Amino acid sequence: MSTAFYHEPASDIPVYAECDILVVGGGAAGHAAALSAARAGAKNIILMERYGYMGGDATGGYVIMVPNLSWYDKSFVRGVQEEWFTRLNKIPQAVKAPSLDQIGGTDPALLNVWRGMHDCVSRGGFGGAKPSCLVRAVYFEPNELKIEMDKMLYEHRDAIQVCYHSWVTRAIVEDGTIKGVIFESKEGRKAIMAKVVIDATGDGDIYANAGAPYASLADGQCRSNTTALVWRMGGIDWNEYIEWQKANPEAAAALRVGMQKTAGFRIAALPSSHDDICWMNNWHANRDCTVIQDQSFTEIKTRLTIHDVMNYMKEVVPVAFKNAYLYDIAPQLGTRCSRRLKGEYIMTANDFAFANKHDDVIAWHSTICQINDCGPVEIPYRAILPQKIENLLAPGRHLSADNVAIDWLNLIPQCVGTGQAAGVAAAVAVEEGTTTHGVNIRKVQDILVDQDVPLPRNEKFAAKDPTYQECVEAHEYGLYTDLAKEAKKARESQGESEKLKAFRQW
Repeated sequence: MSTAFYHEPASDIPVYAECDILVVGGGAAGHAAALSAARAGAKNIILMERYGYMGGDATGGYVIMVPNLSWYDKSFVRGVQEEWFTRLNKIPQAVKAPSLDQIGGTDPALLNVWRGMHDCVSRGGFGGAKPSCLVRAVYFEPNELKIEMDKMLYEHRDAIQVCYHSWVTRAIVEDGTIKGVIFESKEGRKAIMAKVVIDATGDGDIYANAGAPYASLADGQCRSNTTALVWRMGGIDWNEYIEWQKANPEAAAALRVGMQKTAGFRIAALPSSHDDICWMNNWHANRDCTVIQDQSFTEIKTRLTIHDVMNYMKEVVPVAFKNAYLYDIAPQLGTRCSRRLKGEYIMTANDFAFANKHDDVIAWHSTICQINDCGPVEIPYRAILPQKIENLLAPGRHLSADNVAIDWLNLIPQCVGTGQAAGVAAAVAVEEGTTTHGVNIRKVQDILVDQDVPLPRNEKFAAKDPTYQECVEAHEYGLYTDLAKEAKKARESQGESEKLKAFRQW
């Protein structure tokens, strides 16, 4: 990389608009933030997105399955997240998932039906303590979701102005407070001034530029330390593929190895909401989605190997893939992790191992974590609150977590959940004339409950439905696993669990 510099002459930048709340990034977090802010009463919101559609990884990166929305028989992730599927459920083949009234069910016949859909059946309890049950893991059609996300915003067009094809390049900060941003578009370089800015870029583009502390990539052995370019195959028979796997377990294991060898990187076939379409997820190790060469390598390497992988699958499993063809390639890079906020609270494995409780909880999500058997964990407001910079919030996959815990907290549900909370917090701060650090968190929590977000320890929620708290208490917050028990024993002896230590240090 060149070490030369070009001195940019000073210039006057026209102000495109002034708003109360500016949301930068229209992915799962940013879309939910703008929507929830409007529903909380905010009237002057701008939502800025670099592409021409909402959804980010969910719609553009083809991350077309949202996992672990439930634990036992309770749907812990609702709000805007569940609204996606309520809307999509009206469209033929747009959604495929166990229904809300089926979650937690242990009927062997139903378990058999859903075992072919990854994560729709629980992982059985780590340490053997929990029987398998149905889980609310939802497969959806990304193009239909693009339409629904636009519809959701259009219903609040009196409050939300959408700016597609606009890329923020710089934060405007004065005396430790963010005042707005500078962005680029086909109209040139302009500025937007705002009372509160929500960085929902996923890569911390705003908070990094504003001077807030942050860390970089996740641990090298984590899923989050990889990039992807997802593509889909049509003309397949997913049900035949599942039957072939059941009848040929050794060959199925060999297929997975062969696919990786053919591609040169880890790759897997996953189901979709259509029985004749599957999506090919992949993992390019030790790639940073903020580095140009890592981005370029991921795009090119994946595309160069698509037909090789397809031909290999056709040869090995003709019963399912003989008529397969390239259906489409995701229009944007699959991004898992780059920058991570060092916020007012940094989430770690301890939050999962000890069911830490937070007075400023904004989401209580079931996640994919073997420490607490995928049980719900409290995500505090401080985890999206940057240090040093005022009136800036940072929900989404770049929230404040260490290099291991980020693996359980940067999936689509957590992006939607923290985004929804950020939007409500921004609306409350603007309405009451406070800062984001000084916002009335109790009011934020009550509004989130009104927006169908489960917060079991909140008085308003508990009065309406005490069964959520009863569920986590009855099932020990998932801390019946061998790993959690070892961590508890070590803490009681004023030591540290070697296994939990390994989780943090990997």
